[in-house]
Amino acid sequence: MSAFLSSLMYTVVGIIIGAVLGYYFTRKRFEKELKENPPINEKMIRAMFLQMGRKPSEAQIRQIMKSVNQNR
Repeated sequence: MSAFLSSLMYTVVGIIIGAVLGYYFTRKRFEKELKENPPINEKMIRAMFLQMGRKPSEAQIRQIMKSVNQNR
C-alpha cells in the first residue's frame, strides 16, 4: 500500500511541476511573439493607406480599428 501512495504522490508532484513550467514557458513565448509582432494600431493603418496612395480620414481609421477589435 505504501508503494501505491508514494507513486501517486510522485505523479501528482510531477503534474504540478509540469503545469508550472508549462505556464512559465508559454507566457515567455507569448510575450516574445507580442514584442516581435505587435498588434495593429492607428499608425500602422495610416501607413498602409499612404502606401496605397490614399489619405485616410479619421472616420475611416476609427472604422477599421473598430472592425479589427470586433474580430479579435
